[in-house]
Amino acid sequence: MSVVSDVVASRELLWNLTLRELRTKYRRSLLGWTWSMLNPLANVAIYWFVFGVLFNAKAPVGDPSGLSGFAFYMLVGLLPWNFFSLVNTLGMGAMSSNAGLVRRVSFPREVLVFSNVGHAVVQFLIELGLLIVVLLFAGSALLPYIPVALGLTILLAIFASGFALALSTLSVYFKDLGYLWSIIMQVWFFLTPIIYGPEIVQDRVPEWGQWLLRLNPMVHFVSAYRDAFYDNHLPSLGKVLVLIGCSLLSLVLGWTVFNRMGKRLPEEV
Repeated sequence: MSVVSDVVASRELLWNLTLRELRTKYRRSLLGWTWSMLNPLANVAIYWFVFGVLFNAKAPVGDPSGLSGFAFYMLVGLLPWNFFSLVNTLGMGAMSSNAGLVRRVSFPREVLVFSNVGHAVVQFLIELGLLIVVLLFAGSALLPYIPVALGLTILLAIFASGFALALSTLSVYFKDLGYLWSIIMQVWFFLTPIIYGPEIVQDRVPEWGQWLLRLNPMVHFVSAYRDAFYDNHLPSLGKVLVLIGCSLLSLVLGWTVFNRMGKRLPEEV
């Protein structure tokens, strides 16, 4: 608990570091924060064309929303995945990109990771706002479920923070981790039903394979967001409990790795 209290006591530093990350992200870019909206839209357009047009992939009809459209279905699933991926990417470079601070200043170094998480949350909320506008124009009655999505976002941020904490220290000691993690994330992406529906897994994957896929926490996060925004109903209590458990477990394990391997960071970074 002393580690948590140290981070809380450094909340002003956390705030300032988060603002610094936000200010510098697109500082010399002509379009600035517009890229936060253009990037996910470009991803959706590419995946929609490849899978929705060329491969004629179909999305299930939202129940009870009645919403239909592969692009909408994919966008709702892609948004939480992009957030998780961004937190991991930023977290992995948290120590190396702040090597001067790590070497010279004594402070809870977890703050560097959490400032990147805060940066990713702001970007995610911008993208979430865009998604809400798009789905409202498509006829989705999602307004009552916005608080649900915000609650899911808190859980997803906690879940992703655990990975970011571990990766931020491991990447200092193992320089090739970034390349390996990039491959892992690509495989993980296709093991999560984002550009395809879960019915494909049910039809084509044996029972033992389906059981393994259910161990993937991102399957449940993506499903919960689709419950709220695509289908317009509350995620089941069982699903929410799974997400809470996965989030807390990830944070505890990630923080444990950070504490055990972070003692020599000033010498190694």
